[in-house]
Amino acid sequence: MKAYVLNGIADIAYRDAKMPELDGNGIVGRNGQTSVPEDECVIVKVRAAGVCGSDIPRIYKTGAYHHPLIPGHEFSGEVISAGSGSLNNFIGKRVGIFPLIPCRKCSSCKKKLYEMCKNYNYLGSRCDGGFAEYVKVPATNLIELPENVSFEQAAMLEPISVSMHSVRQCGLSLEPDENERNVSIVISGIGTIGLFTLMLLKGMGYKNIFCIGNKEYQAEYAKSLGIFEDRFCNIKNDDPVTFINNVTDGEGADVYFECVGKNESVSLGLNVLGGGGKLQLVGNPASDMSFVKDEYWKILRNQLKVTGSWNSSFTGEADDDWKLVLKSLEEGKISPEKLISHRLGFEDLIKGFEIMRDKTEDYVKVMTLL
Repeated sequence: MKAYVLNGIADIAYRDAKMPELDGNGIVGRNGQTSVPEDECVIVKVRAAGVCGSDIPRIYKTGAYHHPLIPGHEFSGEVISAGSGSLNNFIGKRVGIFPLIPCRKCSSCKKKLYEMCKNYNYLGSRCDGGFAEYVKVPATNLIELPENVSFEQAAMLEPISVSMHSVRQCGLSLEPDENERNVSIVISGIGTIGLFTLMLLKGMGYKNIFCIGNKEYQAEYAKSLGIFEDRFCNIKNDDPVTFINNVTDGEGADVYFECVGKNESVSLGLNVLGGGGKLQLVGNPASDMSFVKDEYWKILRNQLKVTGSWNSSFTGEADDDWKLVLKSLEEGKISPEKLISHRLGFEDLIKGFEIMRDKTEDYVKVMTLL
């Protein structure tokens, strides 16, 4: 099969690779031990794969946990074979794939908080992932796709579910009543996760959403999702504190999604939230994070609620993040394909890596169909 094989830092090649087989070895973790037995695995023919922002430093700066490795954790496909007869019902199914493989033994796993597993494996960073024609995955990590959900849409289930997880973490209702729809919400950082968060909130019916970014193309994508120009603040041109004070009539925001991962964005949230507001931390930290004394006082005196969010819930139950996102897709409440900025042939996907690495073009989601 063809695959993108990472041999070391900045050493990735599109080449022939051994096709994964149901050969008895199961899926092996970074410690060299089997993390999923063979009879619990299936082989998936990859049909679509998206490039995550985290793939770029993994490929070009930090490397993976071991090499060689096939990266890629945002993908969908079709099951072509199974490791045991009990899984034969999956063969031929169109599926999305949850990339985190929990140990199912630690304290978090026992509570079904698999996203916080202490000893997880991970497709595309700790074992081979989706930048390949075929991949071996645990059957428990599959989610079957409705007919009206495309492979492209399903390849974005993972990042959309990260956004869904943050929405639920901060306590926003997924089916808001008329009063709830009018709460003021600020999204700081209109990259991929910020835009997916915006898309979900609009699909849920929230009305007073304001976006803070630093690029004009971000404003254009926000507009395509229903944000009017006067609800987008480009911090290169305008002061975001003044902007939020103006649009909230000085009352401050009710909820602030921090999707940047920088001190100044967190500080902004503490400065624009009203009393009892919620600061939802989503962005991976770009550097050390800290509170100055005055900001800490604002958390105390304004009784702000600061909540972290990590990954997404995938329990197989009807109310996990992935099932909720899939339901939104099936009902047509969200259209993530609007955020695909680049569609590349599989053999040309390295161009997408380089665009994201060098920022030579504006991009949101780089996608390939196989």
